[in-house]
Amino acid sequence: MLVAIPALNEEASLPGVIAELRGVGVDLDVLVVDDGSGDNTAEVARVAGAMVCSLPFNLGVGGAMRAAFKYAVRHDYDVVVQVDADGQHDPRFVVSLLDALCDADVVVGARFAGVGDYRVAAPRRLAMRVLSVVLSRLSGRPLTDVTSGFRATNRRGIRLFAVHYPAEYLGDTVESLVIALRTGCVITQVPVDMRQRHGGSASQSSTRALMYLARAGVALVLALVRSWPYPDLDPPIDPEGV
Repeated sequence: MLVAIPALNEEASLPGVIAELRGVGVDLDVLVVDDGSGDNTAEVARVAGAMVCSLPFNLGVGGAMRAAFKYAVRHDYDVVVQVDADGQHDPRFVVSLLDALCDADVVVGARFAGVGDYRVAAPRRLAMRVLSVVLSRLSGRPLTDVTSGFRATNRRGIRLFAVHYPAEYLGDTVESLVIALRTGCVITQVPVDMRQRHGGSASQSSTRALMYLARAGVALVLALVRSWPYPDLDPPIDPEGV
């Protein structure tokens, strides 16, 4: 099992995140994908005992995760768990994600499923709710937090995402779930308690929330109309490795 951590300038938070992952009681390899950081993200990750894949420039979360999925295929992992580098995702819930993979190909850690009191400003929350309703109808299962990046993916999903994982903004969340559904993957969710972000400022205005919804809507429509053939990975992708 591989934990993939996309990281951009996260030297301060990474050691703590990696230390917490070591304490979940499950044998996990940790891969930090240094997404073109300008600080010591890669070095502190190595010192903390993680493997590091350093990208030459910033690709965004989607590009970083596609690199992680390619790595997972190359090294024959059965499970990939995505965890944020900023400490927002609580590693205690990794086991819950893994358990739910018994009945699904992709498991989403949902903030708004009855656990914890994670708060989002009303305009953005409304946009997220609209997206969740659409994805729930497509999947036939309740999905209350389709923009969550706290996820676990099994071998089938890994092989799919190594080729088709979207790198565009919001593609790594909303569009990736649509692609999974279009190729026959089963998606479910488990409730998790996420921590509030300790630094930075979130987009909270109505205008930004409307833009967020519009971008996500475009990504969703494109994912629905495009063809997504399940990849033939025999022989494995990327003969040069990742």
